[in-house]
Amino acid sequence: MARAILSVSDKTGIVDFARGLAQLGWELVSTGGTAKALRQAGIAVRDVSELTGHPEMMEGRVKTLHPAIHAGILARRDVPDDLRALAAHGYPTIELVAVNLYPFTRTVSATTPLDEAMEQVDIGGPTMLRAAAKNHRFVLPVVDPADYPRVLEALRSGEPEGLRAELARKVFAHTSAYDAAVAGYLGGLEGAGGGSGLPGEITLRLRKVQDLRYGENPGQSAAFYAEDGAAPDALPSLRQLHGKELSFNNLLDIEAATWAVAAWPAEQGAACVIVKHNTPCGVALAGAASDAYTRALQADPVSAFGGIVAYNVPVDGGAAEAMANTFLEIVVAPGFTEDALEVLRRKKNLRLIELPLQLGREGELDYKRVRGGMLVQDRLRLAFPETDWRVVTKREPTESQWRDLRFAWRVVASVKSNAIVLARDGMTLGIGAGQTSRVDSARVAVMKANDQGLELADAVLASDAYFPFRDGVDTAAAAGVRAVIQPGGSVRDEEVIAAADEHGLAMVFTGRRVFRH
Repeated sequence: MARAILSVSDKTGIVDFARGLAQLGWELVSTGGTAKALRQAGIAVRDVSELTGHPEMMEGRVKTLHPAIHAGILARRDVPDDLRALAAHGYPTIELVAVNLYPFTRTVSATTPLDEAMEQVDIGGPTMLRAAAKNHRFVLPVVDPADYPRVLEALRSGEPEGLRAELARKVFAHTSAYDAAVAGYLGGLEGAGGGSGLPGEITLRLRKVQDLRYGENPGQSAAFYAEDGAAPDALPSLRQLHGKELSFNNLLDIEAATWAVAAWPAEQGAACVIVKHNTPCGVALAGAASDAYTRALQADPVSAFGGIVAYNVPVDGGAAEAMANTFLEIVVAPGFTEDALEVLRRKKNLRLIELPLQLGREGELDYKRVRGGMLVQDRLRLAFPETDWRVVTKREPTESQWRDLRFAWRVVASVKSNAIVLARDGMTLGIGAGQTSRVDSARVAVMKANDQGLELADAVLASDAYFPFRDGVDTAAAAGVRAVIQPGGSVRDEEVIAAADEHGLAMVFTGRRVFRH
């Protein structure tokens, strides 16, 4: 008689699977809650303790860790000595193991007390799964409830080529991810990372969400993977309401746009960010989403063509009408009203994405791939404490300039370096990004504003890192800028401050760099 062990935390589909096995004449062995669920469904099942001849111990902490279980799983059916050893001890063979593990990532967070977290660590489950996967030539290891129908069909009609190896691969991927989740929790405990505060070892736990048409360019294969336990405001939670399939570059731009717009909580007003090629080209605040979009568009309507628009508030009918005459790839927001959807769905290919405002979490890590390894850092958080801010020039900013400096500083944190932002009255006038010198970024920002006929008199300037020379300040002053915000920290700070004083500018040092390479 073929024999299966069924012991699952996620009971999705387990009753139908067990019933199918029973109909094929299999003996079912189970534990705890799984055995109870099967009996309630009228399915005959033996307790593990009947097979082992030993009762469960320590409130269930020890139940499947017994030779009667593991010998039955690990015995090689083509090795006579293995079979003789089973017979000598009276242990039966086990032909299928269906197990999924305690939901560590769903029940344990970074703030869960250590003792409580360790109670969620499954020991017997991974051990049985790994044993079955190791011996998959003779034992079917089943970890994914989605595979139950395939396994039943295979048992009825013959196994498809490679099924056992595929199931074994899934097991080792699943148990590896599970162990990594536990290690990640322990690595996040205070002092666990040594001097840097970062983990001593990192194992990424990723599951494929979808294959993508191609990567950054045709000819590059690509897929979208989700982190195990990703935050509810992260990209795996997005809901596409309309439009064609998302691409690799679309997802990068959605991340850039939603991260940038999250600098303004909804209670501070409607914020709109227009992103092109992974960096903002227009940002604005207003009382209504429609006005925020109109103001953000003014800064660079040329770059906005084919861009991605993100809001910190739901898109209403007014905002939808404001966007109706511009070619856009994506609109992403925390929500869309029905009248907005009616307007925007007229555009067949426009992708409409619903995603909560990205708030970020303490301890989030940022990864950058290099050949043969990974660079890891704390993720830049869009928090803007002003405790270290200081005015370093003779002239203080005016009240309106302070408002604009705060706005520009939030914008420049989301722009790729070298980053320069020109702003006034809660909207960007020009953005210079990704240049090899800071003065070139300043020139680009001025050129962008001039191209759109935007007046720079009384504008403010934000720089994501210090000015290494006075030329950037000279360029800004010549264009009409009257106040500057920057981190400071250059060996030529005195020269830069002197240039600001010479031009009658106010300058604020933040003491914090927001450089994004």
